[in-house]
Amino acid sequence: MLSADSVLCARGPVTVVTLNRPEKLNAWNASMRARLREVIEECARDPELRVLILTGAGRAFSAGEDVGEMDQLTRIGTRAFRAEARTIHDVFDLVESMEVPVIAAFDGVAAGGGLELALSCDFRILGEKARLVMPEVKVGLIPGSGGCSRLVRHVGLARAKELVMLGATIPAARAYELGLATEVVADGEALATAHRLAERLMTMAPLALGMAKVVLNTCTDVDSETGRRLERLAQSVLKVTADHREGTAAFAEKRSPRWSGC
Repeated sequence: MLSADSVLCARGPVTVVTLNRPEKLNAWNASMRARLREVIEECARDPELRVLILTGAGRAFSAGEDVGEMDQLTRIGTRAFRAEARTIHDVFDLVESMEVPVIAAFDGVAAGGGLELALSCDFRILGEKARLVMPEVKVGLIPGSGGCSRLVRHVGLARAKELVMLGATIPAARAYELGLATEVVADGEALATAHRLAERLMTMAPLALGMAKVVLNTCTDVDSETGRRLERLAQSVLKVTADHREGTAAFAEKRSPRWSGC
């Protein structure tokens, strides 16, 4: 049975999803993994969603996989383990691919899978006492849910090796220097700052935001000429939208645009 209160979801054009297992630093067990996947899939299907905010209850964003369950996972066999792991891998991939902006906002620690979830978001707002760490090497593992591949894209190969192979904890200020944080704010202000960022994003054309996210994410994995072709293709799609016509008219009339999302 899924524990509905392990992941809270406050719906609206700006939806807030809260990891809610604070006594375990929001580390996920099997039930919480399944519930998180269910909630994120529902959000991805929501036609009214404009911005998604992910946060954590208590002192952490998430400590990733519950260490108390790791031994049980390793005993189920390699094939079954991979299938079980997909329940959280797919969540990260969906967060990265869904065509709305996703903001991670937290004051505490994001460790292991928790950091991998944050890396799959488009923006990361950190409280000044937040900490990021990939500790997997200390238990004989590696970041295996997109952590290595996403970290390389964010900080480059040399820094990714440093973070993964040394398992060092980095503070919020250092995360900002490395480009892992969009903004560092006073403790207790991360979620409020994320809401203000969401308000700014809500003033932009939703189709353009979604297309920009798709093209930018794809361009990290293709050659520059393919990237330019994608840009031209995306632009040709947006050129014929009602939102483009509305944006052009609003600019000429010196008024705020009224986006329809079509």
